[in-house]
Amino acid sequence: MSSKLSEENPLLYTSLGLLSQTSANSSLLVNNFLDYNRWSNVQSISTSHRKHVKYEIKDGIGVVKIDSPNARVNSLSQEMIDNIESTLYEAMASSVDGIVIISAKTDCFLAGADIKMLENCKSAQEFEELSRNENRFLNDLANSPKPIVAAIMGTCLGGGLELVLAIQYRIAVNDKKTNFGLPEVMLGIIPGTGGTQRLPQLINLTESLSMMLTGKMVKADNAYKLGLVDQLVMPLSSGLEVKTLEYLEEVAIETAKQLASGKLKINRKRPLNERILRKAIGIKFIRNKIFDKARGRVMKLTNGLYPAPLKILEVVKTGLEKGQPYGTEAEIKGIGELSQTTHSKAFFGLFHGQTLCKKNKFGKPAKEPKTVAILGAGLIGAGIALVSIVKDYQTILKDISITGLSRGENQIKSGLNTKVKKKRLTANERDVYMSNLMTTLDYKNFENVDLVIEAVFEDLKIKQKVLQEVEQYIRDDCIFAINTIVIPIGKIAAISKRPENVIGMHYFSPVHRMQLLEIIITDKTSKEASAAAVAVGLKQGKVAIVVKDGPGFYSTRCLAPVMCEVIRLMQEGVTPKQLDLLTRAYGFPVGAATLVDEVGIDVAAYVAEDLWKVFAKRFAGSNIEVLREMVASGFTGQKVGKGFYVYTPGVKKKKMNKKALEILKKYYISPKHKCTQEEYQMRIVVRFVNEAVLCLQEGIIDNPLEGDIGAVFGLGFPPFLGGPFRYTDTYGAGKIVDWLKKFTDDYGPQFKPCQLLIDHSTDPSKKFHIYK
Repeated sequence: MSSKLSEENPLLYTSLGLLSQTSANSSLLVNNFLDYNRWSNVQSISTSHRKHVKYEIKDGIGVVKIDSPNARVNSLSQEMIDNIESTLYEAMASSVDGIVIISAKTDCFLAGADIKMLENCKSAQEFEELSRNENRFLNDLANSPKPIVAAIMGTCLGGGLELVLAIQYRIAVNDKKTNFGLPEVMLGIIPGTGGTQRLPQLINLTESLSMMLTGKMVKADNAYKLGLVDQLVMPLSSGLEVKTLEYLEEVAIETAKQLASGKLKINRKRPLNERILRKAIGIKFIRNKIFDKARGRVMKLTNGLYPAPLKILEVVKTGLEKGQPYGTEAEIKGIGELSQTTHSKAFFGLFHGQTLCKKNKFGKPAKEPKTVAILGAGLIGAGIALVSIVKDYQTILKDISITGLSRGENQIKSGLNTKVKKKRLTANERDVYMSNLMTTLDYKNFENVDLVIEAVFEDLKIKQKVLQEVEQYIRDDCIFAINTIVIPIGKIAAISKRPENVIGMHYFSPVHRMQLLEIIITDKTSKEASAAAVAVGLKQGKVAIVVKDGPGFYSTRCLAPVMCEVIRLMQEGVTPKQLDLLTRAYGFPVGAATLVDEVGIDVAAYVAEDLWKVFAKRFAGSNIEVLREMVASGFTGQKVGKGFYVYTPGVKKKKMNKKALEILKKYYISPKHKCTQEEYQMRIVVRFVNEAVLCLQEGIIDNPLEGDIGAVFGLGFPPFLGGPFRYTDTYGAGKIVDWLKKFTDDYGPQFKPCQLLIDHSTDPSKKFHIYK
């Protein structure tokens, strides 16, 4: 199933000049640093009490090395911040000629703020205080009387990037692991330590706004072209990362010495076109046009439902119009304000959910799978093969026809070629990945396979036949994973010789874009099989939720009643276009009618037929004949160019399918009463929420966090609401139950609230998520 999120990014065109620094107040700054040492009573930097920072002097240059012990990444906890600040203040006030700041980790310079530190801020005022203190320190850093060089290898994100933006000179290793970004918008907040002000000063406004508004990351080579990085260091060959880091340190020390002696002058003169645009931004009319256009793009993409992007535009514009001190103050106030919104709390919750779902709850498998086989070279099968070969799995793709294999192989090549065109891969890397793929029409070499993933037609008998067939060729310890949207895994596994090795792996389409993977375990699935399946999914780059077996599992269980209500609304006379508008207005990334077309009306019909047999009362409301007749007419959705809409290749705008409207009219249901937009929206939302909570009640999912992740990343539940469980906590279980009772009276028992939801509605202290 698919839930395609919009991939457009709001971009603008212009840039702002770099604020010049003067040396007139250098001696005053030195005195300030010495004053800092006196009033803070900080110990000498030669001592070892600083847990996250190591300091030594090399050839007259102070080297500050960031290294959080027993951690994969360096993150900005309060303790880390204190360590960095005290060390840098003392270094700036010491006798060294210059300073280098570098990480001891090869994969990470600084990965941004520690989420726990941010969550410890209980009010807007506490957020503002944190932001104000860090801005004060970074302003001192920017005006250091000694040259400071940032030597960057690995990720440099959020507060880490804001730190290096305040440093005079930046050197980066030109490899894939070195990335720069300001992803705060993805937490519903804005950069809070000068990022909104310094980034537009350093690079063009197009890219700076793009980075802040979308959270996208910029690789080292592009950062150099933009002017974010002053110098690139080429990495040594693979496997010599530690040596590369040592070389980076040597280059940074020599650069700091040259800056201190005056042999190296910082020259950031930009191309003529950028200099012209810098001047243009000073004209009020042009500046207003730029930001009006940007705001329009943001509103179009978000329907105004996300306050953080709008706040970024406001804060950046304040800095451009009034100067950095005013912009910084607006930034401080802005992050404090946004920190208290339900949006930011929802995004923080999703962050925790992703963290949970990127861990293997079953532990490391005893035998790590290295070879994967996929049965079926269709859209899903080829997609699974693609995400496998790029993670260096030796991958066998099997189909029953040469035509199918060729189509699947071409899909994989096309996916890799797109990455080459976008410069995310080199041609050589593409060829290396393709060498991991073997296509076949038979089961030759299957005795070497560790994990088989079937992606054949959605039919119980076919899947059982394939399982019986493949078991003749695979080892006894080989794991067999079933990709299905609705068929219980236990039913398929019932004919297996080794049911303990059978598991479900439900991939979402398109596989290379959709993050979610739903792992389905039966009562007989072994812990080793579970651990191995999750390990493969995580290595493929997926966020994995683990659910118990049953018809529709979790994702399809939640989506099916929503689809029923969507069809019901169209039967009542709501047009597909109107339905898309009202669901997008509520926050769904894809309009409901468009989503049905994307999933496939034939797939929706199949799911409705299958689940209706099990959950007749709850999945009632619409007439399944609508879907049957749509399928019989050939209107199976976007994949064939006709569903509720008509899709024309190369034409972005789609038109409603008049013949589909005639089918809906044929099965018209007279509305109980005229609904408001809110009532239409809530009819869809509460059915989603009720089914999700029922899945928790029945033990299909283990915890609300996984339920929220599954809903947002697999089904397109509005991200800023945080998922059905967080939404219930925020909106109120009592209000949701009231809606369900009202709709039960109006439309029938499909809206009957489940017991767990009723329990929460009668006891306000009950929450699905624990709030600190």
